[in-house]
Amino acid sequence: MRGIEKRYGATVALGGVELEARAGEVLALVGENGAGKSTLMKVLAGAIRADAGAMELDGAPYQPAGPAQARRAGVAMIHQELSLAPHLTVAENVSLGNEPRRGLLLDGKELRRRAREALARVGHPELDPDRPVAKLGQGERQLVEIARAVALEARVLVLDEPTSSLGKEDVARLFELLRTLRQRGTAIVYISHALEEVLALADRAVVLRDGRSVATFERAELSAAKLVAAMVGREVNELYPRSEATPGEVVARVEALAGTKLPLSATLELRRGEVLGLAGLVGAGRTELLRALFGLAEVKSGKLRVLALDGARAPHERWAQGVGFASEDRKGEGLALGRSIAENLALPHLGRIARGGWLPGARLEGSAREWIERLGVKCAGPGQAVGKLSGGNQQKVALARLLAADCDILLVDEPTRGVDVAAKAEIYRLLDELARGGERQRAVLVVSSYLPELFGICDRVAVMARGKLGVARPVDELDEEQVMLEATGGQA
Repeated sequence: MRGIEKRYGATVALGGVELEARAGEVLALVGENGAGKSTLMKVLAGAIRADAGAMELDGAPYQPAGPAQARRAGVAMIHQELSLAPHLTVAENVSLGNEPRRGLLLDGKELRRRAREALARVGHPELDPDRPVAKLGQGERQLVEIARAVALEARVLVLDEPTSSLGKEDVARLFELLRTLRQRGTAIVYISHALEEVLALADRAVVLRDGRSVATFERAELSAAKLVAAMVGREVNELYPRSEATPGEVVARVEALAGTKLPLSATLELRRGEVLGLAGLVGAGRTELLRALFGLAEVKSGKLRVLALDGARAPHERWAQGVGFASEDRKGEGLALGRSIAENLALPHLGRIARGGWLPGARLEGSAREWIERLGVKCAGPGQAVGKLSGGNQQKVALARLLAADCDILLVDEPTRGVDVAAKAEIYRLLDELARGGERQRAVLVVSSYLPELFGICDRVAVMARGKLGVARPVDELDEEQVMLEATGGQA
């Protein structure tokens, strides 16, 4: 890719980027949110057309008219925001756009065979090829997306934050698969904000900043310090700030809580002034527990008390109580993508803002500007549609909704999914400040598949395995190996 340029109005998304990917290598593409990584790869994958520049594939000119043509040329991309068809089955999604046929008819037998083979290669042969994607969790959908790219036998494979919804075991399986593909001569472009993944996998790394390629590092030169310095152009302070915790009153309590499917049994107490983490594998029931607390999932049995209210409640009642929820699926349910940043921030508490049935635009925008500045959201302004932001900046807006609503209890599912290093540090600082700082302490319950994050920001961690939640213990009494042993059903 040479001199690739892309503008959106006055915004320069790509300002003449140069990129070369070689057969049989893993090329890491890193940079802050809004640096242009996803935009550049969407140009490569045919999803958008560049304003200027040229591309070559195996030495021949390459200019795909769309994603289907790019896939036929051997270029496959796993997007950060998954591009599956939820109404279709797993098997139909795996072969979407490349369906096997027998004459004019779809070959269902071959369709399922392909899916089973691809799912086995990503380490999940147990996933039912006939199951609708709409009934899968976010982590399972991520695995289907990866299986879809694997089934294409792509010559160039682009992965945009592929581990954002995966547990540690699935990440290890993915890495093993990528190393196998590399040995077969596949060119792999790997986008990730997890620098330890880059250091473990990459043969080279290219750093983008403000729509331009600013540095290239060979394997022997790679280090976290060099990457961060090139990414942000400044020094990032301590990643995991954690003030001294002085937990106060219990604000949420569940006893033997069970949902219709998951969780099977969960007992915990959440206190004001603490960050409590939930660890476990994808599909263990952590997300379902948060959704049950917030009223998005049915409670089948057990006791539940949040602040002064007993029993399950609807989401609008939870917002009114001062309970906020940030979903792991920000695109599907966490944000109104067609609405502006200011409108998204106001949605949970419209009643407090409205005056005589009208929403005062100046007040909306003034509040939004404060959070845009505080979280470092890269945007054209409060009036920009959230759907036009990069994935990481969308995540910041999703968290800002909770902060703008002045919640007492924050339920956050994968809070830094798709967020760059500098933004992660800011989010961690904010969560620490909300839980432990000032006269008014909040309570934070966080689900994360990234163990260093849980150990870095949490006071206590509880492990969920196969639908059952273990006892929450102080982080200084745990280590990552112990947590993974419990998460996989072993003994501590």
